Amino acid sequence: MIRKNIYIVLLMSFAFLSSCEDDLELTNPTELSPETFFENEAQLSSSVNAVYANLQTIGTYSRNLFYMFDNMSHENEGNPQLEADKRIFLDFSFDASSSLITYYWDSFYRGINKANFVIGNQDRIDEIPSSFVSQEIKDKYVGEAKFLRALYYFNLVTRYGDVPLITDIPENGDGIPRAPVDQVYDQIIKDLEEASKVLLPKENEQAGRATRGAAYALLGKVHLYRRNYEEALSAFENIYGMYTLEDDYFDNFREETEHGPESIFEVEFDDDMGSNEFWWSSVTGAGPNEVSLRGQDYGMFDWFNVYPSDDLRNEFEDGDPRFDKSFYVVGDEYAGGVIEEINLDRPAGWRKYQNYYKEPNEDLKSGINTKLIRYTDVLLMMAEAANELSDQTAAVGYVNEVRERVDMPLLETGMSQQEVFEAIVHERKVELAGEQLRFPDLVRWGRAAEFLAPYGFQEGIHEIFPIPETEISSNNNIGQEDQNPGY
Repeated sequence: MIRKNIYIVLLMSFAFLSSCEDDLELTNPTELSPETFFENEAQLSSSVNAVYANLQTIGTYSRNLFYMFDNMSHENEGNPQLEADKRIFLDFSFDASSSLITYYWDSFYRGINKANFVIGNQDRIDEIPSSFVSQEIKDKYVGEAKFLRALYYFNLVTRYGDVPLITDIPENGDGIPRAPVDQVYDQIIKDLEEASKVLLPKENEQAGRATRGAAYALLGKVHLYRRNYEEALSAFENIYGMYTLEDDYFDNFREETEHGPESIFEVEFDDDMGSNEFWWSSVTGAGPNEVSLRGQDYGMFDWFNVYPSDDLRNEFEDGDPRFDKSFYVVGDEYAGGVIEEINLDRPAGWRKYQNYYKEPNEDLKSGINTKLIRYTDVLLMMAEAANELSDQTAAVGYVNEVRERVDMPLLETGMSQQEVFEAIVHERKVELAGEQLRFPDLVRWGRAAEFLAPYGFQEGIHEIFPIPETEISSNNNIGQEDQNPGY
């Protein structure tokens, strides 16, 4: 039985890990000491579980993040009731005062703070008697913290550019200045390389924890974003063939088939677990917060704040079964019968990550995990790297592995580099629709203005977010002169 609650219970003694101010003052406000804490596996596990918890905040994957990215990419369009703080990502009218941009920043930095506590106490962890915890297990827990720190920094550096690089718990209240992007990426790569050496393979690890495959997948992605194509392929080749694609594409988005053969890393949700802290943990990750609002927020018979855009739906080729597995249209069957109409006379509603396959209505809390990395994404990133290295034959082969799963016509050999690239762009848009990857793809390809200028996107500004004004006002080492251009 899959255990989905790996990070539900956080020891009360770790409350300090979420109690820093809204700026980057990361000093310990309690008397908790590693000399009195890291004494057994239960304490070690709890400290690492606390790091995972920041994947579940409202500021990240429980709510705001999917709105921000799906709206900016215009995979979503907004219905009239869409709240103003989320609508601003449709027309790129956000600024440094945005609460969602602030929550995103704070949530990930608090996760980094927790990871730093674990990593910074590796010497103390190593002193735990081997009769209590083997060295292999001690190393893999620290590896999990390094993987998560790398993931959190990747989410920050890709959205803000230069960001403060903090790898320990500062001993004073001084703010931390922004570090250059290259320096942040160097730390991310270092963390992932070290994590890949100590994390366990998926078959030997508890479902939901970071694995060796997850570290290699994220490492390859980081290198791809940096245009280090040989290094990207090298990282991906460590896991190529070790995962397989789901026979049914939709199994990637159902609760009963989580952690399947295609899954590399997921954010855990379970509506049978506690959620009484949901509305009170926008950034901290403290307390029970085990649910996602994706179902209710996107639900066509519920809040229905957004719906899949015409541009996205029109991208699908005729006969592509992924269309029917990504969207609902009038005439489709769901748990409540046959859809006779969709609210507001919209042409379609989201099917991905919705509970309508088993429930006629969403409730406030969804327990469907969010997949952050799946093998299909890796195959398409391998195709992109191979194509950039002028190996179009290999690139076509990777894309065809994805298309073959859904019985779509295979790409032919002999395509030019540009033709292969355009095929990859198309395949990523339809295969990964609504998975918060389209906007980062457009930015790193230099195509965001081409597609998004009609909606208000300004080249040279909106590729990244502004530094939150709360950070500028509270961090004595970041001033308005350090703000990103255009904000």
